[in-house]
Amino acid sequence: MTQFPARHTIPPGLVTLADNEQHARTQLDDNAWAYFSGGAADEISLHANRSAWDALPLWPRVLRPLAGGHTRVPLLGRTLAHPILLAPVAFQRLAHPDGELAMAYAAAALGAGVVLSTQASVSLESVAQAVLPDPGRGPLWFQLYLQPDRGFTQSLVQRAEAAGYEALVLTVDAPTSGVRDRERRAGFRLPPGVGPVNLAGLQAPAPSALGPGQSALFDGLLHHAPTWDDIAWLQSITRLPVLLKGVLHPADARQAVSLGAAGLIVSNHGGRTLDTAPATATALPRVVQAVQGKVPVLVDGGIRRGTDVLKAMALGASAVLVGRPAVWGLANAGAAGVAHVLRLLRDELEVAMALTGCATLAEATSALLDGHDEPAAGAI
Repeated sequence: MTQFPARHTIPPGLVTLADNEQHARTQLDDNAWAYFSGGAADEISLHANRSAWDALPLWPRVLRPLAGGHTRVPLLGRTLAHPILLAPVAFQRLAHPDGELAMAYAAAALGAGVVLSTQASVSLESVAQAVLPDPGRGPLWFQLYLQPDRGFTQSLVQRAEAAGYEALVLTVDAPTSGVRDRERRAGFRLPPGVGPVNLAGLQAPAPSALGPGQSALFDGLLHHAPTWDDIAWLQSITRLPVLLKGVLHPADARQAVSLGAAGLIVSNHGGRTLDTAPATATALPRVVQAVQGKVPVLVDGGIRRGTDVLKAMALGASAVLVGRPAVWGLANAGAAGVAHVLRLLRDELEVAMALTGCATLAEATSALLDGHDEPAAGAI
């Protein structure tokens, strides 16, 4: 495996998130590139995530007062400086030796929220200690995969609470891994010194004895897969709000709300689980309509421009999450590279708001996307 030196200086010429991706390819070996950039199967959902945002037009309004505008948004009892959070991404030390610590430092410096992966390559306590003292930081959440050993899961939740995490993000769309052809072709493996450090001590369940005609998946692994009953169990063992990540279907959104979920994240796992699942920009308005404003709805997948962030807000999102672009920044220049990506995205968001006549994100309504007149106050 090719070893690259730590990088801390932003290379010249990186003025878009796409530029960062292209340069990151030169910084990552084939093993890491396959892991971070690949999707499931034919990568139809991976590419659809991007093209769905492109397909949405913005209908600008002109001559509106814009002085004093801002990007602030409310979310779970806090006011965020902007609606951009970093999505959970595993094994970030594959991209840079500083890994999740660099990601968290950059997020805190730019006021972005952080969702730390269960499969982080840095301890959850280290990340929390690094950013919690920063008064300008965004939310700090912990992404959770329910483990077959529920006792271990409970201890992981208790560690997150004790460390100061402010919410749990339960990923619900991956009872098994997707068919990731790029990783298989590359023979993906974790290099020495990189691994899921927060899962140390977890014992894998003993393999099931299979009878004739039985499936290793359905008669083995999936016996441990979480169900709706586990949502109530998780809520019973924590004082933290629980958001569900990976919801695409409106019926699942309604059920999640009925069970007390504090929020939903519309996601298809970055196109890494079920290929041909709908693009998140397509699913987002259906989920928003299903929950009827009862909980915040966030979205990830394919967001590469400030215009994409604005479109997501116009579709009813409370905030967005970005994953791969932050990894490209990390690979290019460590914490400075991640901060650069976040700054580009926020600056582009402000420009998009100004050019569409939105002084605040509350003014980003569906009329921004369909060109219809907004109803006058009091009109029915």
